[in-house]
Amino acid sequence: MACFAFYLLSLLWATAGTSTQTRSSCSVPSAQQPFVDGIQVLMENSVTASSYPNPSILIAMNLAGAYNVEAQELLTHKLMASDTADLTIGQLALTIMALTSSCQDPENEVLSLQSQMENWAPSSSNAEATAFYGPSLAILALCQKNPEATLTTAVRFAKTLLANSSPFNVDTGAVATLALTCMYNKISVGSGESYRALFGQVLKDIVENISMRIKDNGIIGDIYSTGLAIQALSVTPEQPDKEWDCQETMDTILYEIEQGKFKNPMSIAQILPSLKGKTYLDVPQVTCSTDHVVQPTLPNHPSPVPTSATNITVTYTINNQLRGVELLFNVTIDVSVKSGSVLLVVLEEAERKNPMFKFETTMTSWGPVVSSINNIAENVNHKTYWEFLSGKTPLNEGVADYIPFDHEHITANFTQY
Repeated sequence: MACFAFYLLSLLWATAGTSTQTRSSCSVPSAQQPFVDGIQVLMENSVTASSYPNPSILIAMNLAGAYNVEAQELLTHKLMASDTADLTIGQLALTIMALTSSCQDPENEVLSLQSQMENWAPSSSNAEATAFYGPSLAILALCQKNPEATLTTAVRFAKTLLANSSPFNVDTGAVATLALTCMYNKISVGSGESYRALFGQVLKDIVENISMRIKDNGIIGDIYSTGLAIQALSVTPEQPDKEWDCQETMDTILYEIEQGKFKNPMSIAQILPSLKGKTYLDVPQVTCSTDHVVQPTLPNHPSPVPTSATNITVTYTINNQLRGVELLFNVTIDVSVKSGSVLLVVLEEAERKNPMFKFETTMTSWGPVVSSINNIAENVNHKTYWEFLSGKTPLNEGVADYIPFDHEHITANFTQY
């Protein structure tokens, strides 16, 4: 009987609406379009033979319409040839969506992800919200490939979200919204109402939480989580009680782009679809073309008059006071670097001056992340990591992007979350 009911429901998936057109009326004014083109070109130019094969960048390129076709083809081939055995659930899901957006068929990756999600369960009833980020991407990717086979997993995932009591995270909430919206949209009205009711209830809770993070200037969470949040609020069938001014959000993001806040290729990849009126739900609708697109004319800013770079002094502290960790320390050093240097240069100079400041990095989609300092390494099982702060304020940029100012006090604090 259960199999027959599932068969009937699978027939109804085919007739369900699949439109992902965003409801928001916000757009990029023509005067600001060159700045959007500029960050897209910057993102695409980051794709090289030696660069990290970032699926989020390929998704953004395909949704926006790539200018650099050679980079698009290179990244597609690198992802097709990459070993997916060691990828996390989220990385595998993004790879599936990236290859799908390039009109490739990631059949083996889909089967692997389905198997992993059938066995997925949170570590505890109050697991960190970020623990749901990867599984949310997985539900989204699987929904786009085979929604009927994903239903049971999506229902279990939605119920787990309802029961979770951990503090809310905007990025996770946004991706979960996209995933459950995909499932919700695949069920036609009049069929599977209990599933629609469940997904709708979870979506209502999530979008209310997202709306509570909208700041007065329109930023949602922080500037780097706003792109995913725009996608979520643009497509969710359950609108929040708080009215959202999409154009205000868009105008603030455009201002931040003009101020140079979006330099990291991953940060560009997360905001670009929204600037182009697209969301991750549009991945299956991408039309692949071999036509070369003319690269846009970028803003012509006057070149600054060359000057000899002055040095700045940055105070840098490494601190580990966590009990249970063998080596406790709190050490400070003053480091002199060229003005305009990124934080990574400060760390390298500190290490050169004093071996206690030895550090190691791990490459991620956001660039290098400091994983160990003074032989104390982050540990997922212990929920520990190295957090960087300016004064008492956590940095929202990585060590390869953040530019310290003169006499700034940077602290690397071994932290438990």
